[in-house]
Amino acid sequence: MPNAHSEAVGPRSGTQSFLVLLLGCIGVVYGDIGTSPLYAFREALRPFLNDGAQPDEVIGLISLMVWTLTCIVTFKYVLFLLRADNDGEGGTLSLLALLMKKTGSFMPVLFFAGLIGAALFIGDAMITPALSVMSALEGMKLVTPAFSDYVLPLAAVIMVALFAVQSKGTEAVARFFGPITVVWFLAMAWGGLIHIGDDWTILQALNPINALWFITHAGWAGLIVLGAVFLTVTGAEALYADLGHFGRKPISTAWFILVFPALALNYLGQGALVLSHPDAVNNPFYLLYPDWALLPMVILATMATIIASQAVITGAFSLARQAVHLGFLPRLLIKFTSETNTGQIYVPAVNALLFVGVIVLIFSFGDSESLATAYGISVTGAMVVTTVMAFQFLRSVWGYSTVLAALLLAPLLVIESVFLLANLFKIHDGGWVPVALALTIMVVMWTWTRGSAMLREKTARNDIPLETFIRSIEKSTHAPQTVRGTAIFLTSVGDKTPAVLLHNIKHNHVLHERNVILTVRTSEHPYVAQEDRVSMTELSDRFTRLELCFGFMDEPNVSKALSLCKKAGFKFEIMQTSFYLGRRTLIGDPNSGLPGWQDKLYIALAGLGIDPSSYFKLPANRVVEIGEQVTI
Repeated sequence: MPNAHSEAVGPRSGTQSFLVLLLGCIGVVYGDIGTSPLYAFREALRPFLNDGAQPDEVIGLISLMVWTLTCIVTFKYVLFLLRADNDGEGGTLSLLALLMKKTGSFMPVLFFAGLIGAALFIGDAMITPALSVMSALEGMKLVTPAFSDYVLPLAAVIMVALFAVQSKGTEAVARFFGPITVVWFLAMAWGGLIHIGDDWTILQALNPINALWFITHAGWAGLIVLGAVFLTVTGAEALYADLGHFGRKPISTAWFILVFPALALNYLGQGALVLSHPDAVNNPFYLLYPDWALLPMVILATMATIIASQAVITGAFSLARQAVHLGFLPRLLIKFTSETNTGQIYVPAVNALLFVGVIVLIFSFGDSESLATAYGISVTGAMVVTTVMAFQFLRSVWGYSTVLAALLLAPLLVIESVFLLANLFKIHDGGWVPVALALTIMVVMWTWTRGSAMLREKTARNDIPLETFIRSIEKSTHAPQTVRGTAIFLTSVGDKTPAVLLHNIKHNHVLHERNVILTVRTSEHPYVAQEDRVSMTELSDRFTRLELCFGFMDEPNVSKALSLCKKAGFKFEIMQTSFYLGRRTLIGDPNSGLPGWQDKLYIALAGLGIDPSSYFKLPANRVVEIGEQVTI
């Protein structure tokens, strides 16, 4: 069965196609985590600025950063979670869909864990562009202090340009960004290498004992530092969410041959620089480079941070599509930007939401130092949720015992929980921002899911079994007038009579000579093969039940899928076929189900949904809509 990353390379094959994917994933997947050296070590040193950082503390901090990368990114994400895919797709909601298939236990826990993880990731997708770009532009202050007044306006201009090009698609962006990111990682490795010799004792950071020493000796103040240390692994969730775009092998290969070595060398170089020149604590990253290279590095860093933003934006698009197909969000407009790769998508509503959020954050916080305090909570929270879900994955999918799964994941959960606790101390300094964003997004998804379930339950009370309806029509002496052609009635429940069919008979007093009851179902698999797309049952001479199944990463193109019916023996002329859709006008009633505020929110969300005829790609001149009012 084809998937996104296998189709991404088109006609290329073998080594060439792998190199294309490798270069592309460096540009998109690792853009975020690759810019962490700009601010992570600087922020971790901030509590030591007054008294000065002691050599043991510097070595302990660098050791903690290197081993955080090793434990969380290498072990958890690259070696484990990239294998915990749902038919090639990754991310919190993809993992949730996989667990929903495999287990029926603790479903409410899994459901809310998935929503929380997805909501935190969207918050991360807003904060990352603002923080990364401002961190890079602030390097210009070292070139000329007069640039200080231009950081915010220029950051806003860059964001306008970045979000404007999203409609071009990930493939085009990756093709442009990939080579730049490779140069960025090589430049980071070079900057670290030329300074490691400043103080060779920094190599002691490769011993994890020094990381443990720092944790045990830093005390409560160390919790504040740990919040900054966790900035080294920002982007790991985007790495998992972008799995479907490039595949496991290119992502893991890029990490081991380029990304991890470059990051480790750069952090070691920053540590050695601070050990030998304590006054470098204010901006250890840019001070790695000679004066002649400073301006080129600022320009390169700015380009790299734009790329870093692309990683989470791409992941947010994938997550939104999964949420729509799994019923957590209304049907949003999703545009496919590649003819060969179904993973290349653009979601205008999500793009607009992220853009507004980023601009508000840039002008609200004003500088990267202030925004960094708000960053860690969304990242650490999402990682803790993923680890909890991974525990259930090991038990239900790979068949591990509860004890073995706990032993494998407990160390990771402890590490991430400590980091989360450290970041929670920043709530009053701006940490409330990602929490508020995540809560808002989670309430939206929960409201849509709950409201949709109640609406289905309410409308089901008036449902008439389809077989009962067919028998009554065939035996009736006052049957409606028969008209030529085929009528296709879309419904969410295939064994019930569609309300739009009943309304058509009630108001127009006609019944077509052939009637198709069409149900479109979303599989919990990302992709469904064409041979499994169509399921057709003849109910009588005039009625046929038809079910179309799409994966939650497929484009639900009903018109294209109907062409498969002809191969199965069901022939019809599209110009003699009418598609009947029911359009509901929702009326809120706080006494009938949802609280009043959720009624209003659900109705507002329903208004954001794309028209079903557009969502299902129905022929525009063959659609008939019949409306009804429904109280929720």
